[in-house]
Amino acid sequence: MRELTSSFFISVGRFTIFIGKSLKGIFSGKWYPNNLLEQFLSVGVSSIPVVVMTAIFTGGVMALQTYAGCNRFGAESTVPTIVVLAITRELAPILVGLMVAGRVSSSMAAQIGTMRVTDQIDALYTMSTCPYRYLILPKIIAMTFSMPFLVLIADVVGIFGGTVASVTSLGFDLSIYLRNTMNFLKSEDICSGLIKSVLFGFIVSVCGCYNGFYSSGGADGVGKATINAVISASISILVSNYLMTKLFFV
Repeated sequence: MRELTSSFFISVGRFTIFIGKSLKGIFSGKWYPNNLLEQFLSVGVSSIPVVVMTAIFTGGVMALQTYAGCNRFGAESTVPTIVVLAITRELAPILVGLMVAGRVSSSMAAQIGTMRVTDQIDALYTMSTCPYRYLILPKIIAMTFSMPFLVLIADVVGIFGGTVASVTSLGFDLSIYLRNTMNFLKSEDICSGLIKSVLFGFIVSVCGCYNGFYSSGGADGVGKATINAVISASISILVSNYLMTKLFFV
């Protein structure tokens, strides 16, 4: 029990120091704009297809399931309201966060982990290049600022998917559906999801980079780091989503 407690606090301390060293580069040291642009393209632009596919079918399923439930109480007219609130407040940020965690966090862990076990990170030190500013910081910045744009895309596409499903499968009038959607949608609903997405982006990048940076044991260690990155990022997103939802809406 004592060893387990000690190991936990050591991990927390190492994780805190890792974040501090990574963010320190924002205020001092050399910037690497080419690395930053490359990361924006890799974690942001390249994630758009999976975000679009996830959002459009989630919006459609949400509309169908909401209608099935509301139909029991004769409340079919509330479908547009429930769909738009569910997507903007919860479904878009949480699903995009989890999908990006699976795609990006694992990729970051695998890349940095491979560099660790092949001594490429040590080589950066010998060339007087800080790996935190060269490798870690661009990934954190790119993911943190890309996530709100991905969630905003998911909001639009998810609402579109719900609209298409409602009009084509459930017999809703398009103009009435859109009017009800806009009447009940508030800026606070969108902003809450975007605020969550900033934190989710930070979590995805930090979990991926941290597990990769401290991986060891060759290819097997890189594989474990990749798995740990996805699991830790996903669980952290779910926990932080609950806490932020409670903060915003309760």
